[in-house]
Amino acid sequence: MLHVFYGEYPRDNYIYDPDTYFNNQAKRTWLLDDRSRRMILDVDKSEVVSENLIQSSRLGPIPPQWLSGGVKTLILIDHDQSHVFNASACGGNCAKWVLEIGKEKDILIRLGYPMDFGVGTFDLFIENNGHLVHNMKDLMNEIVDSNLL
Repeated sequence: MLHVFYGEYPRDNYIYDPDTYFNNQAKRTWLLDDRSRRMILDVDKSEVVSENLIQSSRLGPIPPQWLSGGVKTLILIDHDQSHVFNASACGGNCAKWVLEIGKEKDILIRLGYPMDFGVGTFDLFIENNGHLVHNMKDLMNEIVDSNLL
């Protein structure tokens, strides 16, 4: 299930800058799995050629370090449950991927803005107040009523 903490996350396992953390700590083999390839194609419009080479539709051949901060954060969320990542690095084009990962495993992310998870239903547990929400209307009401941001 997807767990979200809104505001400043107070624990030591928090990674504020997932972009830099990815560049220095991520295992390049993570790029080769199916979901990582699909996220990179969807978010960055790029194809994984190898663990060290990405074919970007905009930039040509690039190293993994040149991927967007959003897709780097998604890959970290999917592969490293020992840390809480600042998913504010992710734009709206990452929301469906956060939900997909959360359907398959328990993940905890930090958000500093109300990410738009779309018009459908979902399961999202708000760590700040212990409430479970299932749609954007309920999520926004919780954010406002609990003064989470």
